[in-house]
Amino acid sequence: MACYDCIQENRSDSTGIGICTRCGLATCDDHARVVATHVQRANGMSRTTSRVAGRRVVCRTCLAAEAA
Repeated sequence: MACYDCIQENRSDSTGIGICTRCGLATCDDHARVVATHVQRANGMSRTTSRVAGRRVVCRTCLAAEAA
């Protein structure tokens, strides 16, 4: 799997390490960001938030859009 951003930069030497959870495009180690996320699970009629943060992979473009 090739990194979408590397393809746009005419680089063919990169390998994708994951899929962006927002846009679904493949991303490499240079373009990927791993961010913490809250994990919630059902607890009867409500939800419980885990004390331990989960993680997810996003590309730089989606991370910038989330922060804007």
